[in-house]
Amino acid sequence: QVQLVESGGGLVQAGGSLRLSCAVSGRSISSYDMGWFRQAPGKEREFVASISWSGGTTYYADSVKGRFTISRDNRKNTVYLQMNSLKPEDTAVYYCARRTTGSSYYPTSYDRWGQGTQVTVSS
Repeated sequence: QVQLVESGGGLVQAGGSLRLSCAVSGRSISSYDMGWFRQAPGKEREFVASISWSGGTTYYADSVKGRFTISRDNRKNTVYLQMNSLKPEDTAVYYCARRTTGSSYYPTSYDRWGQGTQVTVSS
């Protein structure tokens, strides 16, 4: 049974930083692209960032480009999201997911999801 567990969320002031982790158990992630999404109250889940299986290719939503960095450690079966210069509009539940098909930008391309970690940015 593949499980994804996010951690590292919390409350931070605008301009601050957080580092999210996504620990995967049950199967190696080394052959899978991985992604981060977020969902704010009353809004649809939206793409944040993705990383290829090797770590060589990354994609970012325009809203986080230059502020967030996705990375991975296949030996630890873990994916990370470093978030800098946080803004109140970054407040959301953040989810990591394993991609198996299709475009990195769509939630339907991912088959396994974590339960999410709350990030709250105060102004």
